[in-house]
Amino acid sequence: MKAVCMCVGVHLPYSPKWYWPVQGFSGVPEMDRYFDRNQIFSKLLKTGREFLRLNDLFMESIEKGGSYAFDLSGPFLEQCRWDPELLESFRELAEDRNVEFTGSCSYHSLSALYPDLSWFREEVTIYRDMLRELFGINPETFVNTELLYTQRAGEILAELGFRCLIAEGSRNILDGYDPVRIFENQIPILLRHINLSEDLELRFSERSWEGYPLIPDKFADWIAGIEGDVLTLYLNYTSLCLHHRNKSMIADFIRAFPEALKSRGIEMVTPSEAVNRFSPVKLPTLGTEQTIRYGMHNAAGNHAQQLYLRELVRVGDELAEIKDKRNYQKLKQIFGYLQQSEILFSIGPGNSREGHERAVNYYSILSDLRRAVLEENA
Repeated sequence: MKAVCMCVGVHLPYSPKWYWPVQGFSGVPEMDRYFDRNQIFSKLLKTGREFLRLNDLFMESIEKGGSYAFDLSGPFLEQCRWDPELLESFRELAEDRNVEFTGSCSYHSLSALYPDLSWFREEVTIYRDMLRELFGINPETFVNTELLYTQRAGEILAELGFRCLIAEGSRNILDGYDPVRIFENQIPILLRHINLSEDLELRFSERSWEGYPLIPDKFADWIAGIEGDVLTLYLNYTSLCLHHRNKSMIADFIRAFPEALKSRGIEMVTPSEAVNRFSPVKLPTLGTEQTIRYGMHNAAGNHAQQLYLRELVRVGDELAEIKDKRNYQKLKQIFGYLQQSEILFSIGPGNSREGHERAVNYYSILSDLRRAVLEENA
């Protein structure tokens, strides 16, 4: 292996609360009707301290030769406005030449699956403006929500000037190939190496795992034994925090990983550097398949998820008709947060009983929002 591209995703959802209308549906809703912002803020304060420690660890790793891409979700960045210290910590990372911040969807939605991709295009633009405002960055790499890939979304990203995309390296996409190249499409694509990413993200603290303990030299040996140009890893900050809480050796791993790779002739690169350095190869399935982290069935695999997606599309279409109305921006913001991927995942096939209860709750919220949109247009 010649290079490793590591991207870390940082996300804290703006979770809806259990919503029970006491006196029926009425009035223009505020955010607090559907979201418990005190609870969201409390979680940010707690998790934010852990994120600060991780940021310091990544800075140490960068000083030892590491390069990283950061995928900060829109809901997380909005919460960062409540915590200036945390926001400043990410600003310091953004200023390092070995760090790349990626583009994303502003509401961490799956809008790339909608029949009309105008909302997806708008989300990408809103998020890009947010990065410019907060960090002075114009992102060149795009990471869709939960590493989602669709051919139609790729066409829009190319139009918007993105230079590359990171997506899930699932079997249906790879079709027998290994995720160790830059793949050719409307824009070059790096596909996540699922097994090695999950060795770090999911199994690192498991004492019963045959790979335990996973030290940097061992992991670097595994990578060095793979033939290819660039291997792409994608991890979540929340998983790294869990390893840290479990008193694992994750901090030592992050610090020492770049030097372990370097000693084996492997360089850490950002996604933009990877596409500059390596020639893309063709992957025919990119034109016919779509993928998302842990499989499309987790995002839209049951009746409740399909219904919720269709209802989102309907409310979005009705919302587009009231752009000149007084309460449009307020209703649009609420609608945005009701598209977060966690909502769909929480009512998926693996959450049968609780998923049903959550689905009823989310439909109630979306129904109330739709009522307010229709009243605004009356």
